Amino acid sequence: MKFNFITLFPTKVQAYFSEGLQEKAIQKGVFSVNIVHLRDFSNNKHLKVDDTPYGGGPGMLLKVEPIDLALKSLGEDRGLVILTTPSGIPFDQNVAEKLSKLQKPITLISGYYEGVDHRVTEHLVDIELSLGNYVISAGDLASLCITDAVSRLLPGFLGDRESLEEESHNERDVLEYPQYTKPSEYNGWKVPEILLGGNHAAIESWRNANRKKVDPDITRNL
Repeated sequence: MKFNFITLFPTKVQAYFSEGLQEKAIQKGVFSVNIVHLRDFSNNKHLKVDDTPYGGGPGMLLKVEPIDLALKSLGEDRGLVILTTPSGIPFDQNVAEKLSKLQKPITLISGYYEGVDHRVTEHLVDIELSLGNYVISAGDLASLCITDAVSRLLPGFLGDRESLEEESHNERDVLEYPQYTKPSEYNGWKVPEILLGGNHAAIESWRNANRKKVDPDITRNL
């Protein structure tokens, strides 16, 4: 699979793929990344790609022309075009799994400032995605989160298929069970005795009984 990033901060995006599991997956050919600098498509001598909104209002909007030209430069490789925006469809594991099964590239347009000219959404974007009901300083963070969640579902990304199947949120309403490692006791905090034995059936039963459910009001303890 190929991921295209249309961004104002290409070095930040590139840095994410320069180490760890993402770098290894790229080296193995699991997926590839193409980074497009939006300012390369500015028609302004100062390389501006934003302007004030018609009708007034605070902030700046990304202009439609540089985004359109950036997409055209990708040709048939543009594939599915995603815009990251707080007003988009909530991105979750279900969406990640659907995207991971696509047989075409994914292009992510990172939103900034007050957003983008609405003509981008109307005429150039296939789907808008949001990480949640909050605002972040740059859409690149959302684009990277989406790519991370999707790419790790691709064949060959994880060496242990069982790990992928056991991970949190792999089932819609269940989180994974508590896990522990050595030492068996620290500061008076003990690992459950049942996990220290070799009774795999009992361990599996304990894990199932201790799986955490998704909490609809996870903020109540904040």
